[in-house]
Amino acid sequence: MIIDVHSHAWQYPDHFSDDFRDQAKRARAGVEVDLTVRYDDYEATASQADRTIVFGGKARLSGLWVDDRYVAEYVAAHSDKLLGFQSLDPTQDGWEREMHEGHQELGLVGIKLLPMYAGFQPDDERLDPLWSYARQHALPVLLHTGTTFIAQAPLECTLPRHLDAIATRFPEVKIIMAHLGHPYEPECVAVIRKHPNVYADVSALHYRPFQLYHSLMLVQEYGVWDKVLFGTDYPFTTVDASIDGLRTLNDQLEGTSLPRLNTDAIEAMIHCDSLAILGLDERTGR
Repeated sequence: MIIDVHSHAWQYPDHFSDDFRDQAKRARAGVEVDLTVRYDDYEATASQADRTIVFGGKARLSGLWVDDRYVAEYVAAHSDKLLGFQSLDPTQDGWEREMHEGHQELGLVGIKLLPMYAGFQPDDERLDPLWSYARQHALPVLLHTGTTFIAQAPLECTLPRHLDAIATRFPEVKIIMAHLGHPYEPECVAVIRKHPNVYADVSALHYRPFQLYHSLMLVQEYGVWDKVLFGTDYPFTTVDASIDGLRTLNDQLEGTSLPRLNTDAIEAMIHCDSLAILGLDERTGR
């Protein structure tokens, strides 16, 4: 069983502002990033994936807006493989109505937040209704944590430490920090070790192999392999490339005395039943 907990569904470039597209060139040395999403393309590069969680994104500040109905329709077209999360931008009027609609009308089974891209603090007590709703309805919440190429997105909003306060107030909510909090991995590891229901994913990290080696060595030394979930961040990368990258991390250490990552632990993470961990297995008919 391989579950990709971090994949996207959107229409490119329609769901992005010109400013977002222009700034995204920083991610690829000045070349525009093609963020086109097609399920057939995803499936062709996901030969080892059994199920996939997908979401769009809402962040008016940064110029990204994907209506949840688009995500729901994308998921419905491939319901044997996909589960959908709704997205929320709490800086915008009507976000609580959208939260209810995404869950109750569209059948989306989790929530995706972009605190830095939208410009809000996830631990702001004004968002307690969001966390209370997630707790009441057992909706996992996945948040972007870590770096960005968007100038107006405040880094302060993305620090993993902010999830500590949320997990303390709402310990029952399943929380996933995307990208291991890169480049704030030590904070991320400290938070996931502390709170039983807080996890991280390894999406979009394998193409910085030496940095990922160090990040997962933190995971290993702190004994939290069981708190790390497999994900890709498609279309930024793919399932097959991500798995290959994880399995070959130790290769770069050849000829050195650096400690090796536990390959059994890496395999267990790749094959982790994330749906069961997040309480989503019953909703998938498994």
